[in-house]
Amino acid sequence: MPQFETHRSVPHTPDQMFDLVSDVEHYPEFLPLCEALVVKNRKERDGKELLIADMTVGYKAIRETFTTQVLLNRAERVIDVKYIDGPFRYLDNRWRFVEAEGGGCTVDFFIDYEFKSRILGALMGSMFDRAFRMFTEAFEKRAGTIYSR
Repeated sequence: MPQFETHRSVPHTPDQMFDLVSDVEHYPEFLPLCEALVVKNRKERDGKELLIADMTVGYKAIRETFTTQVLLNRAERVIDVKYIDGPFRYLDNRWRFVEAEGGGCTVDFFIDYEFKSRILGALMGSMFDRAFRMFTEAFEKRAGTIYSR
């Protein structure tokens, strides 16, 4: 069961980073392997926003689309992603943005997943592992582009 966790300090505010990560429609512009992302449903609930989204990822000739539920909790600066359907047995992902002393914030990223198929896991597993490790870097670079203008 591959999983990855990282804590990174960035010079941007927790609200800026929350906004950046919650702007899922723009993921194909900068996120490794992400070829498309479509929000199928969006609801406000108890001061939180709930999205249902399809993400298509690809590498060379392999393409897979999976559906997730994304819970945006602005008050707590937390984004929880739960797996609904696709090539995984399960996928859990959490982002947390904590204000740092002296400015900026710490971005906490966690992902835990397993493919349904051992064959697909063998084909895409190491690539997904590398991609997930690059996710926080991709968001940091995007934040620098957007917020350092």
